[in-house]
Amino acid sequence: MRFGVMMQTTDRSMSPVRLAQESEARGYACIYLPEHTHIPTSRRTPPPTGEDQLSETYLRTLDPYIALAACAQATTTVGLGVGVALPAQHDPIAFAKECATLDWMSGGRLVLGIGYGWNHEEMENHGIDVSRRRALAREHILCAQALWAQEIAEFHGEFVHMEPSWSWPKPVQQPRIRTIIGAAPGPTTFAHIAEFGDGWMPIGGAGMRAALTDLGQVMAAAGRSLDELELITYGTHPDPGKLAYYRDLGITEVVLRFPHGGSADEVMPVLDDYTRWINEFGSV
Repeated sequence: MRFGVMMQTTDRSMSPVRLAQESEARGYACIYLPEHTHIPTSRRTPPPTGEDQLSETYLRTLDPYIALAACAQATTTVGLGVGVALPAQHDPIAFAKECATLDWMSGGRLVLGIGYGWNHEEMENHGIDVSRRRALAREHILCAQALWAQEIAEFHGEFVHMEPSWSWPKPVQQPRIRTIIGAAPGPTTFAHIAEFGDGWMPIGGAGMRAALTDLGQVMAAAGRSLDELELITYGTHPDPGKLAYYRDLGITEVVLRFPHGGSADEVMPVLDDYTRWINEFGSV
């Protein structure tokens, strides 16, 4: 079982480059940075944390793709994860190029954790019909995956139409960049994992045992096996009982939550302390 690091880095926090370097030096498998293009001031969509106020870290989130490109040049082995990417908010052809370039530059270390979005105002500012965001994200990813794998790719769907086209560089990872669906369990999430995903990454791990039975059935119906998936718990607050349960359940990676927007003085002691979980439960 591997251990990863997730943190909202901002223009006031510990540098993501230093976070990547220090994580790599301590044996963490991957760092994950979130994505928000902007945060509208309206709170018509309540914060996902259940609190009345949205943390300032959401307002100051760095662009994860540029931040991870900088991390790639300062490290050699640590995985570079977006957790989670919002592909519906991107032009799919430009998104494919951006991700392929980052994977190529990093030697195949990009981990693309994708989600569908929670902030309705943010999505609407991108011209998205919130009720169709999952279908839109699906087409954007399928178009990107075609460009990553095929010398000449084309795509025709409800939202995306691309004539036969060339696009380089191709990512090091083939036939696609590792694509992990970061969403709650349900029929659409599981259908998308079976169609174009390499794993599932829900927040926390509550209820995963029962959900994995359903996911296994969907995978089997698609001619795939649950065993081929990465199973990742995201934003975990660790304790021995929880980690032992995850290991027995077959979880492949536990992504630990670190102080969002934290300074180096706040993050480094936690980064050091959590290495005990790597030593007791982990492997890289």
